[in-house]
Amino acid sequence: MASIPQHPLAPAHRIGWRGNLPVLDAHQTLARVSAQHRAGYEVHDGERVFNAQPAPRFLKRGLDPADRPAVGDFVVIDAGTPPHIAAVLPRRGVLERAAAGDRYERQVIATNIDVVLVLTGLDGDFNPARIERYLALVEGSGAQAVVVLTKQDKVDAAAMATATTALRERLPANIPIHSINGKDAASVPVLAPYLGAGITAALVGSSGAGKSTLTNTLLGEDKMATGATHNGDGRGRHTTTHRALLPLPGGACLIDTPGMRELKLTGEEALGLFDDIDTLTEQCRFADCSHGNEPGCAVRAALEAGELDAARWRQYLKLHDQRDEQAARLEDRLQGGHEPIRTQRRRDWQER
Repeated sequence: MASIPQHPLAPAHRIGWRGNLPVLDAHQTLARVSAQHRAGYEVHDGERVFNAQPAPRFLKRGLDPADRPAVGDFVVIDAGTPPHIAAVLPRRGVLERAAAGDRYERQVIATNIDVVLVLTGLDGDFNPARIERYLALVEGSGAQAVVVLTKQDKVDAAAMATATTALRERLPANIPIHSINGKDAASVPVLAPYLGAGITAALVGSSGAGKSTLTNTLLGEDKMATGATHNGDGRGRHTTTHRALLPLPGGACLIDTPGMRELKLTGEEALGLFDDIDTLTEQCRFADCSHGNEPGCAVRAALEAGELDAARWRQYLKLHDQRDEQAARLEDRLQGGHEPIRTQRRRDWQER
């Protein structure tokens, strides 16, 4: 029996491409960056994975790191030995953070993403404040955020309920929260609505949160290295060391990321997680209320009445201060005339 002819867009669709193919020269192909190493990049064209080198313009001194190819990028590949990344196609859904150091730079975590699964273990890894920081970064990407509590098998039902309730009280109602055992294939179908064909989902979370374990379960094979945990503290010894894009059997693409010790805001976060607190501050008697000893302070009244969680209020202040500090550093950089950042910033806002 003759096989069913494959649609010409099928390979591109397997790597998350949507719509018509771009017009390319005969010696060019469309691919997607699946991994980055010191020696170059791995790219996937929907049928095979191969190595590619960046074109010389991506290696220019002074080029902002955010303007170089990143995992998740759709790229134009020039044939050759070796193949070269000739161009990066326009991005959408860019997850990024500010790079460490005194000089303002943005570090791209993943691009062209639709969903971000924020993983945290129900063991010693559980930290609502860190989850909120991840969510602040995800918010700026335009992707849907989903909180996934892993290591369900490590705690009893009461502890799991306590953790879920604590998060539900702190997070906006439109952010889904799920708990799973990443090792158990029967536990992960709850994530199916976020991993449909054509969807690109990124996994983020601290080291040892179970990202690679979940990736292997979703793939149905041990693709990402994992290992035993340290001294029973739940943290893996062998976890993801680089970002990697992997097509899933159901047609979604998954980007597994290494644990990030530092999550610096970029300065452009809206911090919509705290819209309710912003509304509360507008109810203070004085517009310049410092929420200290002024009469008619709605924030202090809510704290005293138990209507506003004190830990959440402290996190609100902390993230706002850091966002504002980063915004000032970004503005200083823009005033210096760094055109790539200015252009990308304009395009990001136009696409929102």
